Amino acid sequence: MQERHVENNAPLAPLTTFRLGGPAARLVTATTDDEVIAAVRAADDAGTPLLIIGGGSNLVIGDKGFDGTALRIATRGFALDGTALELAAGENWSDAVARTVEAGLAGVECLAGIPGSAGATPIQNVGAYGQDVSETLTEVVAYDRRTGETVTLSSEECGFSYRHSRFKQHPERFVVLRVRFALEDADGLSAPLRYDQTARALGVGTGDRVPLAVARKTVLALRASKGMVLDADDHDTWSAGSFFTNPVLTEAEHADLVRRVHDRLGPDTAPPAFPDGDGRVKTSAAWLIDRAGFTKGYGSGPARISTKHSLALTNRGQATTEDLLALAREVRDGVRNAFGVTLVNEPVTVGVSL
Repeated sequence: MQERHVENNAPLAPLTTFRLGGPAARLVTATTDDEVIAAVRAADDAGTPLLIIGGGSNLVIGDKGFDGTALRIATRGFALDGTALELAAGENWSDAVARTVEAGLAGVECLAGIPGSAGATPIQNVGAYGQDVSETLTEVVAYDRRTGETVTLSSEECGFSYRHSRFKQHPERFVVLRVRFALEDADGLSAPLRYDQTARALGVGTGDRVPLAVARKTVLALRASKGMVLDADDHDTWSAGSFFTNPVLTEAEHADLVRRVHDRLGPDTAPPAFPDGDGRVKTSAAWLIDRAGFTKGYGSGPARISTKHSLALTNRGQATTEDLLALAREVRDGVRNAFGVTLVNEPVTVGVSL
């Protein structure tokens, strides 16, 4: 490991989109897969706690920082072979999407503008505007800390579900090195649009295809209108995007939600409901937050709800992680008291908990 890649008592806040959190005892920046593996093995052999950082777009780090080794994965690699795409874990995801669109390949164009690294996308099964990475992802190459070997996991072996995966279920086991996708050559057209808002913005129907560049541009505009495209001058983007996942409810839980909504908002109001298989129903976290009284811009301190989207919690410039967590708990508890639904945070918490 070259000494220039190692820093002691290193600030972590600048490596996260929240710009929050204390320092790491040690920060290692790895630019090759071999360096990643060497850093992981060194930490594991020494029994040192290890924190993996990619783009930092899904991390909430405690104010006390991280008493261990933070490993920043800064590997690079974008390789297209026909419609097969391989990305190094450290590749900027939004830039990679732009390059697939330029190459005329469909499958991830509606995931444009999502901050973070390619290696993080399978962990959360990142999705937006009708697309999930699990739909096009074919393999993940990862270092298995349990066996000390590099393994290749098929899409099925990744255990994908809504904003979840085997990697998220067992966060201490795998370190993603490379991600592979099977894209589609649709003569310059997008995959069939499945998100109503995108289709409406384009003046087409769901299931239709549009030029790839048009689909990407439209998604970027929609994301920007909600403060979901990174902009250093816009504090609405000093966030982790959607802070809570959309709740997936059983039939009984959904019936209870509907009853509570009627009691609170009147019999003519119904919460959003989307079938999610096995009798389950997915509803909208943003809708619940807003109807519970936490509207855009809510808050009087340095951590507030975004002025553009009620699902994003933001750092207005002087916040601490504790400020953010206090707001998150207020929102979570308020929604639970109003509607009986407990929201679950999407970002990973380090040294703190909600």
